[in-house]
Amino acid sequence: MAKYRKLGRTSSQRKALLRNQVTNLLYHGKIVTTEARAKEVRKLAEKVITLSVKEKDNFDVVTIKAKTPRKDKDGKRVKEVVDGRKVTVYDEIEKEIKKDRPSRLHARRQILQVLYPVKEVPTENSGRKKGTKEVDMVAKLFDEIAPKYADRKGGYTRIVKIGQRKGDGAMAVMIELV
Repeated sequence: MAKYRKLGRTSSQRKALLRNQVTNLLYHGKIVTTEARAKEVRKLAEKVITLSVKEKDNFDVVTIKAKTPRKDKDGKRVKEVVDGRKVTVYDEIEKEIKKDRPSRLHARRQILQVLYPVKEVPTENSGRKKGTKEVDMVAKLFDEIAPKYADRKGGYTRIVKIGQRKGDGAMAVMIELV
């Protein structure tokens, strides 16, 4: 018996397709695809979620000192003249950050091998680069998705059959996070 479905594609195309669908599944919560693809996506998604559930609390909170530029009421940097040159004024603040322990860092890197970067585009600026922001999918996995499934032992996804697809008659299904 085969370990995976080939989906009628070369290995690089298949890997790209599955990575894209897993990323969209975790970002949107559900996707519509064919039954064979959904079963392959389920395998990858379950592994990624299991990794994030195991390592969700494996970090240290560290306090660091950081320099940030002082801003005026318009949000522009405050400048002052020193030795005849304009220099930005910096304030020193203390921040608390999460520092990953080695096993969580390794899990983060394994997850990044599967997921693609996601850019969020506001609807009013669609088609423009301005206003787009990068979504940290690994942080979303650790902070939102993993705590939801902390007490669950697998079975994070559900496949629901929708019916035959109109064009080619393939079985269309919806795969969603439980």
